[in-house]
Amino acid sequence: MHIMEGYLPWQWCVFWYLVSAPFIIYGIYLLNRQVKEHRETLSLLAVSGAFIFLLSSLKMPSPVVGSCSHPTGTGLSTVLFGPFITCVLSVIVLIFQALFMAHGGITTLGANDFSMGIAGPLLGYAVYRVAKAAKLNIFVNIFLVAFVADLFTYVITAIELAAAFPATHGGFLISFETFFGIYAVTQVPLAIVEGLLIALVFKYIVQSRGDILVKLKVLTPEQVTKIMEGFK
Repeated sequence: MHIMEGYLPWQWCVFWYLVSAPFIIYGIYLLNRQVKEHRETLSLLAVSGAFIFLLSSLKMPSPVVGSCSHPTGTGLSTVLFGPFITCVLSVIVLIFQALFMAHGGITTLGANDFSMGIAGPLLGYAVYRVAKAAKLNIFVNIFLVAFVADLFTYVITAIELAAAFPATHGGFLISFETFFGIYAVTQVPLAIVEGLLIALVFKYIVQSRGDILVKLKVLTPEQVTKIMEGFK
């Protein structure tokens, strides 16, 4: 997903920076409020950021020139803290990776954060809210959030690349079909694995810090009790 440094034309770099900026600014506001009002959630913030960093660093070669394929790790943070705080955690990770790991780039930071830190988590959070309202099993819900956030990240990346490099014959649509078709080969199985992994991590969090999940309004006390009884 990480579009490499200098790959996008400067006009598109500026465009994606401008599109991403409002989400990042609002996310910083929410993150500051979260830290001030609920300092007990700092450990989960750290775990969420670590998962984004770890999973998105597992770079796999991709036939898509100027990019790569990997999990995103944003599903856990999306469920625990929402899409806007996830956006900030993602941009911090992307800056570190660009500066110290030659993974992504500063010029392409806006595009990379929009796909991985904004679009993916926003759709994932919408799935989470709908599934929660439908009273879907919480672990199935977590799996779906992680799966959708991962896969939609690559839909948006394909759109970004297709917009910047439309096909000579067929334009944007043909270019998008080509980019996403190539991504899908590796990304669909990666998204499934990521969904299962995030669901397992969430299970551990319920077991160890169910009280914080109640404070975050992710689960009710009754749900935590019921889940804990199921583990016995």
